[in-house]
Formats: sequence, structure tokens, C-alpha cells
Amino acid sequence: MMAEESEEPADKPLVWLHGEVKTPPFGTEARRVTGFLLRLVQEGLVLSMPVSRPMPGIGARSHELRIADAEKRLTWRIIYRIDDDAILIGEVFAKKTRSTPMAVINACKRRFKRYDNSK
Repeated sequence: MMAEESEEPADKPLVWLHGEVKTPPFGTEARRVTGFLLRLVQEGLVLSMPVSRPMPGIGARSHELRIADAEKRLTWRIIYRIDDDAILIGEVFAKKTRSTPMAVINACKRRFKRYDNSK
């Protein structure tokens, strides 16, 4: 007996170009929420506000995931890009200002470009 092939596309892998999600520094619940949200993105769901917003200043298909961490009293941000074959993680950082720091934006642009050039 042969196994049937699924018509559904396979989940996209996460490619960590920078950063990690672990406890600490993430609070336990914030880490769990982060894993859940990243899993939804891997499955092809396009998240929207308030948990994710587009980041066209970084590039096409780039987004900022927002995770409130009540235990640490801060908000985590994960910059990610949705490619055809993977979800790229460009940065993980604690948000401390209203706007995304230019250093983070520029670092993500460099990381995504380096990834594209390595293909």
C-alpha cells in the first residue's frame, strides 16, 4: 500500500539569520505566543495588526511580529520575511521606542540581501 501525497503545501521552514527566542530573556508565556504565531506564519497564514504589520521600508514581504511580554513588561519584535520556500528571521529585539531603530532596519536589509545573494 502506497502513502497518498498531500495536496496541501508543506509548512515553510524558519531560517534564522539573526536572533533567537528562548526563556530567558523572553518570559515563558511570551515565548509560547511567539512559537504559536511563527507556526501560523509557517502554515501560510498572513497575520495582521495588532500582532503583525508590514515593513515595506525593509523590503517586499517583510513584516514585524509584535509580542507583548507581561512578565518582562516590554514588547518583543521579530522582523521576518515571507519567501516562497521559507520564513526568514532577520532580527529579534525588545522594542523600547515608538519607531523601529534604523540600525535594526539596516541590519535586516543587509541580512536579507546576503541571504538572497547566497542562493
